[in-house]
Amino acid sequence: MQRVVLLSLALSLAASGANAVVGGSEDSGPLARRSVMVLSSNGGVCSAVVLARDVVLTAAHCVTGAAEHRVHFRDEAGEPVLIAPAAKAVHPGYNAKAIETRQRSVDLALLRIPEALPGRFERATLATATVAENDPVTVGGYGLSRDGDARTTGTFRTASLTAVEPFGPSRILLWAEGSGPAGACQGDSGGPMASGETVAAITSWSSPARGRPCGGITQGILVAPQRAWIDRILKGWSRAALWAGE
Repeated sequence: MQRVVLLSLALSLAASGANAVVGGSEDSGPLARRSVMVLSSNGGVCSAVVLARDVVLTAAHCVTGAAEHRVHFRDEAGEPVLIAPAAKAVHPGYNAKAIETRQRSVDLALLRIPEALPGRFERATLATATVAENDPVTVGGYGLSRDGDARTTGTFRTASLTAVEPFGPSRILLWAEGSGPAGACQGDSGGPMASGETVAAITSWSSPARGRPCGGITQGILVAPQRAWIDRILKGWSRAALWAGE
């Protein structure tokens, strides 16, 4: 039954002609070629960033809390492809109850799949520095572009935001917001928050705006401070990430 749910979800996404990211626009550029989807057997939809031909980086909450997960993309014919991970690593600092308990959480996970992604996908470059307040940030993902409308899930979109520090500078989190309702929405978790050509953070959460469930502040987990963990897991899988300037 869980596999049927995953396949049905993938088919509906592929058939929807859908969009993602509130206040954004459809994007087939570099970030799209460096991103895939992650689906859960409980109906969850997330995004993910390609680090190697068979490894993606996503949010930990995207790969926990359900019995099964699949890396998902469409083949050249537009048909859904679902791949069960061969290995999963959840950051030891992840706390599923962080928001309700107001505790820190490093919401990151790595997935290794048993086969290489198609050649059209590219490896993302990860940032080695954090993002300064007022710097431009691009958020991308496969989630909702209209609040509550599941039909708008499944196509990669991006939105231009600006880094903010509502609670002061953080060594874990990046916050960014746009002008008007703009930012990540349901389904964009695990996707990239980019600074220039590099992925600076992985989207983990977004706040409401103007009575809508999305479009306020977008929050992500900075990758630079978590480099040791990312490199250690990838080394154990005989893989390596691309880091800026190296």
